[in-house]
Amino acid sequence: MNGKHAGIDLMRHGDTGQRSYRGQLDDSLTPLGWTQLRAAIFGRSWDSVVSSPLRRCADFAHDLAAARRVPLRIDARLAEYHFGDWQGVPIETLAEQQGEALASFWSDPVHHLPPGGETFADFRLRLCEAMNQIAIEARAQRVLVITHGGVIRLLRCEAEGRDFGEMANLDVQHASLHALAWSEPVARQAHL
Repeated sequence: MNGKHAGIDLMRHGDTGQRSYRGQLDDSLTPLGWTQLRAAIFGRSWDSVVSSPLRRCADFAHDLAAARRVPLRIDARLAEYHFGDWQGVPIETLAEQQGEALASFWSDPVHHLPPGGETFADFRLRLCEAMNQIAIEARAQRVLVITHGGVIRLLRCEAEGRDFGEMANLDVQHASLHALAWSEPVARQAHL
């Protein structure tokens, strides 16, 4: 498919070999992660690339933009959610030791944050601001946004009018692509 009409595609980074909430820890891609991303973009084209600054996104974004000779912009607002004390802790350990807090976070991320985690309002605000800027760029071109699972889940809920408690139910595999219909500026208010 070589659809090159104006619009926005979100793509999650590839595998990092880590099995915990990585948040803003700066992991590199594994060889599998590179393979996943290369397969995901095969036969597709974009006019520009915008990426999270974290290496698991930015390393591939730099390679892709150079190979395709398209502009690349790194946007710090597209970094993953900061999981506070949960960053780097294996999910199994969290489920075992803080299962109730973990379940509360995923059912209502607006009101049940990880200890020391970024507020949901701050996370949502920085992502909406980034997407409003990208939407302006995407009026006349196709933009690929390389980012993270939590980012994609929040943006899809925002754009699709879903409750944020549905974030955990959205399937966002490594290197998956998600077309996003973003109306700039998004006026929807979170239940904060």
